[in-house]
Amino acid sequence: MTFNIKYIGFVFLLVLFVVPEVNAQYGYNNGYNRNSRRNSPIPRMDEPQSKPENLTAEEIVEREMPKIIEALELNDFEQAVVSSILTKYVQQSIELQLLKLPADKTREAAEKIRENQKEELKAGLPEDKFNQLVELQKQGYKKIKKKKKKKDKSEG
Repeated sequence: MTFNIKYIGFVFLLVLFVVPEVNAQYGYNNGYNRNSRRNSPIPRMDEPQSKPENLTAEEIVEREMPKIIEALELNDFEQAVVSSILTKYVQQSIELQLLKLPADKTREAAEKIRENQKEELKAGLPEDKFNQLVELQKQGYKKIKKKKKKKDKSEG
């Protein structure tokens, strides 16, 4: 009888100490389970997203044009003029960034690009719309849009 009691005691202790270890290695929420990421109480970092692709000048201008058109109420001809001018100078800015010139030369070249863009826009747009575009660029597209909506609500 003593052999059976020792044997049962040994098995009991073995189960008591081994089962939690085995469960920790192969059990629930261990990474082997398909649903472990979803059900895990441990917060995990998301996988790093791939670096966004560089946009072309046309894509950049295409993204901004609806905001400009809405804020300035441009007709088709004015849209074409603004789009072509902005595309040209955004392309020049991108090329300038790729050159990786010293800071002072980059600043000078960027200023020259902005001046040339401003002159072409002034020549291609009526004065009131040009002034609105300059204001839009200074304050940012969202602020002008909000001001315009406030004016529309107060008039009605």
